[in-house]
Amino acid sequence: MIRSFYKKMAAEFTLFTVELLFVLGVSLACVVGFLYIGAEILQGDQLGIDKKAFAFAHRIVSPAMNAFIESVTFFASQQFITPAALLLIAYFLFIRKHRWHSIRVPVVALGSISLNLVLKHLFDRPRPLMPLVHASGLSFPSGHSMIAASFYGLIIYLVWKNVKRPALRNMLVLLLALFILLIGFSRIYLRVHYATDVLAGFSAGFLWVIISLKLLRSLEKFSKKEITPVLMEEEDKKT
Repeated sequence: MIRSFYKKMAAEFTLFTVELLFVLGVSLACVVGFLYIGAEILQGDQLGIDKKAFAFAHRIVSPAMNAFIESVTFFASQQFITPAALLLIAYFLFIRKHRWHSIRVPVVALGSISLNLVLKHLFDRPRPLMPLVHASGLSFPSGHSMIAASFYGLIIYLVWKNVKRPALRNMLVLLLALFILLIGFSRIYLRVHYATDVLAGFSAGFLWVIISLKLLRSLEKFSKKEITPVLMEEEDKKT
């Protein structure tokens, strides 16, 4: 029994270490990637990846692909994200009864949108010429890519924490990650963003979801430790 206990502790410690190193690695990659791309954009440099990405997308253009790509990009649009976020909030409030998950959704979604608007005006990069669909506003970083990374990144976090079957959990995480990449590619295919816009959007979006989840987790722990006992004590006094 003692051996089983130590094995369980070792497994949990290993999992915690792997998760911590993964989060730190992703955070570092996001920061370095965004700063590098941002510095190149501010200097007015054209990165070769933008031309290569457009060239690849041009080779696979077809009416069927156009319809598929437009349906994909819809899943990171305001028309979809807003009702999807509201449904998630309602689910965690009234079905799962998880107040903190219901708070995480608007913090991640609204924070990502707000941060994206600030960054767009800071870099002031025009959109590519000759887009396949109408798009207004500035180009860097890609709003769709940033929202996809943060919103679906949050769903990846929720799946990882709540789905108990490893095979199903891993499959869902992989599918969500591929879907995020596909949304980013859709913006390049439609020529409404450069590849560097998309990469910067991914970097900023993933970094935002990591930071916001960490802050909210700290607040949740503080609430359970400091605030909830006080409220319960006050409630006991009333009764």
